[in-house]
Amino acid sequence: MSDDNQIAVLGAGAFGTAMACVAARKGNNTLLWGRDKSICKEINTSNTNSKYLGETILPKNIEANSDLHDVLKSASTILLAIPAQTISSITQEIKKHISPDTSIVLCTKGIDQKTGLLPSQTITQILPEVNISALSGPSFASDIAKGLPTAITIASNTISNAQTLALIISDPAFRLYASDDLVGVELGGALKNVIAVAVGVCRSMQLGASAEAALIARGFAELTRLATKLGAQQNTLSGLSGLGDLVLTCSSPKSRNFSYGMSLGSQADLSKLPLAEGAFTASIANKIAIKNNVDCPIIAMVASMVAGEINSREAVQKLLSRPLRQE
Repeated sequence: MSDDNQIAVLGAGAFGTAMACVAARKGNNTLLWGRDKSICKEINTSNTNSKYLGETILPKNIEANSDLHDVLKSASTILLAIPAQTISSITQEIKKHISPDTSIVLCTKGIDQKTGLLPSQTITQILPEVNISALSGPSFASDIAKGLPTAITIASNTISNAQTLALIISDPAFRLYASDDLVGVELGGALKNVIAVAVGVCRSMQLGASAEAALIARGFAELTRLATKLGAQQNTLSGLSGLGDLVLTCSSPKSRNFSYGMSLGSQADLSKLPLAEGAFTASIANKIAIKNNVDCPIIAMVASMVAGEINSREAVQKLLSRPLRQE
């Protein structure tokens, strides 16, 4: 197969490895970059990534490599599956290895804590000429890696770019729906993580299914108010990358953000938990909401809990004592 179909996936964690599976199953030349040489060796020799995906067997045509230059030198499309807080540093690293006609597809959900920028905005500041897209929607890495049916949204600044990438990446079990609402797709993916933390807190406190449903509904209302204020389209937020992703993330302990919320609500040791983007996003999302005069009480309570300013019971009491209002 030609280099025109070579895909580089940066990040050999659960989601990055899962996306490498999708690209490889489609028949693309697929290179997977990870900093951990032992993980790369395991992928190449055993076709597994046991640290992140257990015993799931990976396609044999995935080639893992810890050398960034080797992975990027012939890639026409790059899938970035790294934590949102590292987007700026990794973009600076890859800058000298790629050409302006390279397509970068974001597979990360969050907002930069320091700058308040979305991942695509951060990349544009460093690489203004590259074509940037984002994948987001209801998807667990374990399901994707196993080839279970999954549908998510891919967004770019033009619908034609999104449609082209959808054709390159999609397969029968991994359906991509094209959108030109890049901001909406990114905000839906980032903000739903904060709501998932709140629902996890609710689950840990055993407040009941009714309370969880109310949190999801009111959380979606907050997400929609803030995202549309920042330029997102309503129909995007009602689709896979907004409501769809919110429902999945708020309903399963497989979600890192939901699990983080459960630990946060029970005052467990958070230092031993896996990365949860919702914990990083809560504070900056709350600041952005305040700056734009958007009422987001659930996001504000999560930010206060993560900062250690209030505990879960105090947060619940504050939410329940808010004045009654028209929906």
